[in-house]
Amino acid sequence: MSAGLRLLPPPVRLTDAPEPRWDHVFRLSDDTGLLEHARNAIVRREHGYCVDDVARGLLVAAREPRASPELIRHAERYLAFLTHAQGAAGGFRNRMSYDRRWQDEPSLGDWWGRGLWGLGTAAARGQTPWLRREAMTAFRHGVRSRSPWPRAMAFAALGAAEVLRADPRDREAAQLLGDAATVIGVPGSDPGWVWPERELTYANPALAEVIIAAGDLLGDEGLLTDGLRMLAWLCAAQEHNGHLSTVPVCGWRLGARRNRIGDADPALAPDLLDQQPVEAAATADACATAAAVTGDERWDAPLFQSIAWFLGDNDTGTVMRDNETYGCYDGLTVDGPNLNQGAESTLALVSTLQHARRLANRSATRPSGGLA
Repeated sequence: MSAGLRLLPPPVRLTDAPEPRWDHVFRLSDDTGLLEHARNAIVRREHGYCVDDVARGLLVAAREPRASPELIRHAERYLAFLTHAQGAAGGFRNRMSYDRRWQDEPSLGDWWGRGLWGLGTAAARGQTPWLRREAMTAFRHGVRSRSPWPRAMAFAALGAAEVLRADPRDREAAQLLGDAATVIGVPGSDPGWVWPERELTYANPALAEVIIAAGDLLGDEGLLTDGLRMLAWLCAAQEHNGHLSTVPVCGWRLGARRNRIGDADPALAPDLLDQQPVEAAATADACATAAAVTGDERWDAPLFQSIAWFLGDNDTGTVMRDNETYGCYDGLTVDGPNLNQGAESTLALVSTLQHARRLANRSATRPSGGLA
């Protein structure tokens, strides 16, 4: 497919969004945890497990209001994996081989942050009392640590925000959320580059979501305004011809040309145009939080764009969901999708379809009838 050609799919409507399905998540899971990679839809055991994805699994399972007994059993296994990965000082190992041997030592990388995000969400929203209690115990074990990495702090802070929503008096969660907001920083005054960093890399919406959550939960109107400004600018930057075009793997830098899959320049390297499902899911998360905090229906539009990205309203007109396996393709490139269906991408799909269900329920109650 030419880099300059975008296939135009039929218009995507909110009613086109299917219900979240867990079939492929279960296919990737076993009695140890959640395996990281697949070739096409078949799990690749040689790559083993990672805390990053098991934490995502626990997070998305805890968000599911209609959890089946099977999903609850999987959530318990994911929680057991995380507690096994956690070290004495609160950090986490990340990688385990298929023969159940850890490949690293506990530390405070992104996986620590994602671990606390999953634990905090399970502590606040878990479907059973015993799951909530154990998740809170593990969260307490890690909440006093601090990572030098802004994104690790952001992920951990999103878990802290979940705990604070359940108990606004939780001082340790409030301290972590405030510290993460400080590490992330505030937007600049240049309207052409509002972002507090000189480069957009990965999980960018999570940074804005943390500032929004900190402003809301810590009662800081200035922070809330900053976070909403960051997210509005990012959503505008990621909009291309009316649809979501996420920041690619290569990132976008201050003052540099923003390469997109739909650009007509044939000299652009295809590997610079790789978009990841997890970025669309992070955009959906942040917009859903902004809508919940402000009550402003304008956030529904970029949230819907995130949903529509999975359903084919993207730079190549590619549906990212496999309708036979219910998995999600691992990436969107200039030549179409990466047909592998790993844990990260599939959980990104499930998470975003959870938002679609909530948005559809809200839209159905509006006099206007909601989004098209």
